[in-house]
Amino acid sequence: MIGFLRGRVAQLQPESCFLDVQGVGYRLAVSEQTRRTLSMGQDAMLFTHLQVREDALSLFGFSQEEEYELFLHLIGVSGIGPKSALAILSAIQPQELRRAVCQKQTALLVKLPGIGKKTAERLVLELKDKLGSIPDWDDAGEQAVSVQAGTASSLDEALLALESLGYGRSEAMASLRKFAKESLAVEELIRKALGDLSSGRQ
Repeated sequence: MIGFLRGRVAQLQPESCFLDVQGVGYRLAVSEQTRRTLSMGQDAMLFTHLQVREDALSLFGFSQEEEYELFLHLIGVSGIGPKSALAILSAIQPQELRRAVCQKQTALLVKLPGIGKKTAERLVLELKDKLGSIPDWDDAGEQAVSVQAGTASSLDEALLALESLGYGRSEAMASLRKFAKESLAVEELIRKALGDLSSGRQ
């Protein structure tokens, strides 16, 4: 099985790209999220999934491991195939999808392409325990999750960054909650939280 491909982006199309890997051109179906990370003539590495059918072999590519893992979870749900999973990931950021599933937001899920009420309920039932815990910012006044692409939770991203720097989840969340109502960009949230955490440890 092909786990990933690394090569030069030879062509970009609305829902796919051609990756030149040592002179061999691979066509990969990609989400809108992944497509935005690619540039013509630039090198790229894509995590891949190979779909084998009687009449075709189809490759799906992902620039982020998180999106790739979510894709695998999605196609494991009855009624969701690779193309449907890719359409879902084009319509919502990975972290937002995780939040919608873990918080059982079926009203949001049914707005995604190809997702009806029963499929939304299956998504929640089958995936909520597989996607890990999602921080609850409700008492910090966080806005509801948006279906629109490109609006991943700044608080979630900042929390992941702080955890990667060695801060515990509880202390990082407590600090970020102080700035949750200011609608700051991820970088600014991290900067302010780091200042707050540093002063607290002195």
